[in-house]
Order: sequence, then C-alpha cells, then structure tokens
Amino acid sequence: MELRILMDTGVLIYLILQTILLLFGTYALLGALQILRRWNFQATSPRQYSLEKRSYLVMLVIVFLTFAKIALFPFFAYTLDHLATMIPGAMCAAGVVEGVWFGEALLVLKLGLLFSGGVWLLLNRLDLQATDYPFMRIKSVLFVVIYLLLLLESGMDVAYLQGLSTKTPVQCCSVIYGVSGEQNALPLGLGTATLLLLFYLLFALQPLLLLQRQGYLLALANGVFLFVGYYAVVHFFGTYIYELPTHKCPFCMLQREYYYVGYLLWGSLFLGVFFAAAAAFLQATVKKPMVKLQRYSVWANALFTLLCSYFVVSYWLKNGVLL
Repeated sequence: MELRILMDTGVLIYLILQTILLLFGTYALLGALQILRRWNFQATSPRQYSLEKRSYLVMLVIVFLTFAKIALFPFFAYTLDHLATMIPGAMCAAGVVEGVWFGEALLVLKLGLLFSGGVWLLLNRLDLQATDYPFMRIKSVLFVVIYLLLLLESGMDVAYLQGLSTKTPVQCCSVIYGVSGEQNALPLGLGTATLLLLFYLLFALQPLLLLQRQGYLLALANGVFLFVGYYAVVHFFGTYIYELPTHKCPFCMLQREYYYVGYLLWGSLFLGVFFAAAAAFLQATVKKPMVKLQRYSVWANALFTLLCSYFVVSYWLKNGVLL
C-alpha cells in the first residue's frame, strides 16, 4: 500500500466522492427493492400512495447519482494522468492504468456504468412521460444492476489505487503502444489503408441505416465502428494530433499540451455508440422506434470523424506531406 498515492489530493477527493455516491446509491437501492416488491399502480391503498411519494425521491437520488458519475469519470481520468508524475516510468495515464493488472478492466467497468446510467436516465424520462409509469419495475431492476456494478467498481477502485507503486517502474506509452511492440499490431492482420477504408465506410453506412430505420443494425454498426475507430485513432489519426509518427497513445491527448482534445474525441465516439445502443435497447423495451436517439448517434459520430480528419488535413496543409 502506497500512502503517498492514497494521500494525493486528487485521489482523496475521488475516493470521498465515490463513497458519498455509494451511500446515495444504497439509499436508492433500498427504495428500488421496495418498489419491486410492492408496486401496484392500480391499487388505491395508503401503502401504494406512500410508495409513489417515496419513488419520486428515489428517482431523484438516482438521477443525481447518474449525473455525478458522469462528471466523476473525466476527473478520474485526470487523476490518473496526474499520478503519472509519481510513478516511475509512466509518462501519462497509460502507464498508470497498466500499473495494476486489472487497470483496463476497471476502465471498461466505469464505461459500462456510464452506459447503464445513461440508459436508465432515458428510460426514466419515458416512464415519467407516461401516465401510469409502465416502466417503473424495469428501471428499478436496471438500477439494482447498476448498484451492483457500482459496488464492484468501488471495491476495484480501492484495490487498484492500493496496488499502484511509486517504487516499481511501469511501462510508458511509447513501449505499450510502440511501433515495434506486439500490442501495436492491428487486429485481424489489417493494414493501415484497409483500417481507414473500414473506418470511413462504417461511418458512411450509419446515415443510410438511419434513413432506412434499421435501429438494430445501426447499433451493430456502431459496435464495429467503436472497435475500428479506437484502432484508427491509436495507429493513424492520433499520430497527427501528436505530429509524431511513432507516438501512438490514446491517453496523452488528454493532456494540456494537446488542449485536452482527447476528452472531446473519445467522448464523441462514446456518445455515438451509446445513443445507438441505447436506442436499440429502448426500442426493444418500449416497442417503438427511437429515431431521435439514432440521429444523435450519427451526429456524435460525425463530430468524431470530422475531428479525426481535421488533424490529418491540418497537418497536410501546414507541412505539405503526410506522416
């Protein structure tokens, strides 16, 4: 256990906020379980009336919890980047994430929580727009799942931060994503040209699927686009952000030197995939198309694609060559 890391101001603030949110979540969980056991909108009993009043408070707590978690994720990423100055070998958050064997799994879990919380917010809005709260039980079940993920995340947070060491060197991003490293190999044996072709074809496919009202296929296309987009940024577009062909890191672009553009870049990609997947989930749940969410997905992915392309075009206009 490294007290220097645990006593870092950013880490302390994060852990305190995470504990507070977990307490809020525990209160909301008790209310959600009570709703699952006793909710009957058709009943006119005092117990149902009391339960309806309490449900408003429970839902308000969950809304606050979800927005707080959304705001806390960038702060966690910023804290990891700050910890790179304390951990030998780390130049950015990449080395800090790799400092503990389950660091990447923790990041995936946090993104899963953001996705689940976002879906809950959308489902809650649809439920409040109806007159008889038809999705009260569904969103209560969903929050139980969210709480279990939150509980797991909190435990992993503590174990992860305790596992970081200021004495043991870690690999820097140049090694993790270096040109000669095995982890740098593109998936499925793809070349850079083929990867870029897939990237732009998948993006062009999405408006067509939107026009054809193919919500489930749009969600599937976004899942593949997430996979291809990640590798396209790491192995091609990111090098134009850094203006260095050997610098291939998904984390350094979160730093001040690059105007924190990584938050906008990765955020737009996440939102594009989120809106498409959430639209598919809600369409299957409420049995009606979610065209507005699908439009949001296409617009978010358009922003991501334009940002990626901008750095390439900008570099070419300034230097007259490509990397």
